[in-house]
Amino acid sequence: MTGDEWVGELQDKVIRDMKRIYSPKVMKLWKNPQNAGSLDYPDGYGQVTGPCGDTMQVWLRVQADVIIDATFWTDGCGTSVVCASMVTVMAKGKTLEEAARIDQQSVLDELGGLPEEDRHCALLAANTLREAIGCVRPKLAKGS
Repeated sequence: MTGDEWVGELQDKVIRDMKRIYSPKVMKLWKNPQNAGSLDYPDGYGQVTGPCGDTMQVWLRVQADVIIDATFWTDGCGTSVVCASMVTVMAKGKTLEEAARIDQQSVLDELGGLPEEDRHCALLAANTLREAIGCVRPKLAKGS
């Protein structure tokens, strides 16, 4: 067996094992994250570093109190990427008030759950979204 063949078999095994642990929605976002990257001139921005050391950032664009765009970046693991992606998908089209109610459990529910050791990533994503929303609210109050 060549090195490339061995690596290919190992990768296939890892993906098979992941499919036994993670929901189809998690696997889909892991393979194809949505809304990755930053926004130029955002209306809201939040950055939070979780107790695990992962840092997450969320950018928001808001019109008339509705989130019309949301993007993210994280230096964290695959589950952090998935949770950040999910929280941006969930936030789009919601009012700031509705999006502020997105919490760890709603992210977990939307993803179809996560193993216990990964659940903190959903909390990090929800907290980062709330941080970005908190940045928008003062701007709205000032009318800018």
